[in-house]
Amino acid sequence: MSKYYVNKNSQSNGDHEVHKYGCSYMPKEENRIYLGDFDSCGPAVREAKKYYSQSNGCYYCAYSCHTS
Repeated sequence: MSKYYVNKNSQSNGDHEVHKYGCSYMPKEENRIYLGDFDSCGPAVREAKKYYSQSNGCYYCAYSCHTS
């Protein structure tokens, strides 16, 4: 299980990226919401959508949940 977070700040396309703890692109502590511990990024992105409907996996740490 890994800890997942969603960025409070959206990307230029409006997406709020979901990151796995330890990602080099993870937002600063004050700019992220802890989503919980998950086995994969899918459930983490679903949890993030409760906060931000336009949520997406990080290209680098949650690639299987990243959509372009």
